[in-house]
Amino acid sequence: MNASRTARERVRAELVREITDIARRHLATEGAGGLSLRAVARDMGMVSSAIYRYFPSRDDLLTALIIDGYNAIGEAVEEADAACARDDFAGRWLAVCRAVRHWALARPHEYALLYGSPVPGYRAPEDTIEPASRDTVVYGRIISEAFQAGRLSPPEICPSPPDVLSSDAEAVRTLMPDVSDDVVTRAITAWTGLFGMVNFELFGQFNNVITHRDELFDHNIACLGRLVGL
Repeated sequence: MNASRTARERVRAELVREITDIARRHLATEGAGGLSLRAVARDMGMVSSAIYRYFPSRDDLLTALIIDGYNAIGEAVEEADAACARDDFAGRWLAVCRAVRHWALARPHEYALLYGSPVPGYRAPEDTIEPASRDTVVYGRIISEAFQAGRLSPPEICPSPPDVLSSDAEAVRTLMPDVSDDVVTRAITAWTGLFGMVNFELFGQFNNVITHRDELFDHNIACLGRLVGL
């Protein structure tokens, strides 16, 4: 009985993997809004009713793709950080930001699903929250460890954050214990700046404007790191 169940689980896992692989190819041609379970089933040679045993709705398939994407980018960031010397905080920051960019450029349609325009009618469930925070946990760890080591020195160039932002930043503050509200809001600026840079490059805003994109990215990321105090 157990062996039979395990075999069924392996077959199911393989079919789920194949379905999501084909769905990713459809993202490249149809976009997330045009994703269709029937079209995916057709490419697999399945009757359309069979695919609903694995994904009851298009939104369930989108959720699986989103979770896979967040986990993949989170893993890339974690590996980039792990490859750096622990006391090279600026180097760790640059490495994890480069990992985000490299992942996005290699998988533009998956990145667009995560950080592009929202899919009309789709609401991400809570299942996506933990995978979506994997990369953020790494950014927060770098800043927190730099602070604990006495290596965080934010330049005095920013106005103090409004008091009302203190409660808004509560969730972010848990990733960086003991750092000030000022550093938390600077970190939010740096993280959004990272994804803004990637979005501009990936979605064409740099076309015919910026040629040396590697150099610009590294420079801007270093500036964002300095803003936080790295």
